Amino acid sequence: MKTPFGVYYSTNITNDPKTGLGSWSDADFIRAMREGLSPEGQHYFPVFPYTSFTGLHDQDLIDLKAYLDSLAPIERANRAPGAPFPFSWRATLLGWKWMNFVSQRIEREDSRDEKWNRGNYLVNAAAHCGECHTPRTLTGGLDRSMWLAGSEEGPEGELAPNITPHDETGIGAWSIPDLLWYLEMGLKPDGDDTQGLMAEVIEHGYTNLPKSDLQAIAIYLKSIPAIENDLRHADRHEHGDD
Repeated sequence: MKTPFGVYYSTNITNDPKTGLGSWSDADFIRAMREGLSPEGQHYFPVFPYTSFTGLHDQDLIDLKAYLDSLAPIERANRAPGAPFPFSWRATLLGWKWMNFVSQRIEREDSRDEKWNRGNYLVNAAAHCGECHTPRTLTGGLDRSMWLAGSEEGPEGELAPNITPHDETGIGAWSIPDLLWYLEMGLKPDGDDTQGLMAEVIEHGYTNLPKSDLQAIAIYLKSIPAIENDLRHADRHEHGDD
């Protein structure tokens, strides 16, 4: 993954005992997902979105580990990041976490219905939408004041649009059926199709979710505070338009 701080490579999460997760216990896995720590206590770089996965519930993490354990083991060593000092030095991440990370589960809000609570959990933990659709501070932490309001520097340098319900710069004009159609098919209300990384997320992710989960995501996104963040100029520049 190309970032403003350097290039970081995904790790082996097959069941290989030497280079993957084959020797990990459930507790090791939960600690990694919630705390960003390896079984040996090393800090993970936050391109691994433990800052969102920390919200996941115990049983979902155990189920996820069980699925990964079922995959065929592949021996493939992990690759060191292609990032300059200090962004390649794990020791600096203790300070980064102090500034940018809180380990906290997503709890049910009794004042909200089941659909909203499910959407909150999916958007902010399991699907970790904020990791791409929220701009980052100078330290690389998520700017919580602009949560889900879009970022000009999303993954691989792609623009991640504003997905708050702002009428002009976000998805305020989108209906719940519009959002369902988009998450199922990758088609926007104006008929334009989605490309790039989001198209892959839809094809390999959201299309596999039950419709009830897609509805929960749509309901939640339509309920959050609208934030004005006009990224259309960046979108035009990205596509080479004047």
